[in-house]
Amino acid sequence: MNQCHVRAARSDDAETLSDLAFRSKASWGYGQEFMHRCRNELTYTSDMLCANRFLFNVCELDSKIVAFYGLERVSDAVCELEALFVDPGLIREGIGRLLIEHSKLAARSWGATAIVIQADPHAERFYTAVGAEPFGMRKSASIRDRQLPLFKLQLSGASKKE
Repeated sequence: MNQCHVRAARSDDAETLSDLAFRSKASWGYGQEFMHRCRNELTYTSDMLCANRFLFNVCELDSKIVAFYGLERVSDAVCELEALFVDPGLIREGIGRLLIEHSKLAARSWGATAIVIQADPHAERFYTAVGAEPFGMRKSASIRDRQLPLFKLQLSGASKKE
C-alpha cells in the first residue's frame, strides 16, 4: 500500500466525509433501520468542518480520501474524538492507528492532556490496542436505550488526575 497523506479537511470535503462515515459504520453489519437512525450523527457539514471548536483531518491515498478523524475541544484539558472512520476495504491496514497518533499530536497542540472517545462496540478492541482505557458508558444520540462505551486516551506526559 502507498503511504497515506494526512491533510486538514476542507469545507468541500463534507459530503465525502459523510458518505465515508456511513459506509464505514454500515460495514459492521448494521441493518437499514439502524443506519437510517444514525444518518444525522454521521453527517458532517461544511460549517462543522470549519468551526473553531473542531479539527478535522483526512487521510488521502492516491489523492482519494480513505479515512478521517475529527476532534472537538470540550475543555482546556480535554478533546473528544468526534469521528474516526476508515474505508471498509482498508480497515486493519494501520490507517486508524496513524490517525490516532495524528489526533494525539493535534490535541496536544490545543493543550489537551486527554482525548475522550465514545466508541462503537465493534471498535472497542482497536481503542484498547492504541492505549485508551475504558471508563464508562454514554447513551447513544441516535438509538434509544443503546449504551456506548467510553474510553480515555491519556496523552503522554499528562497527569491522570483530570
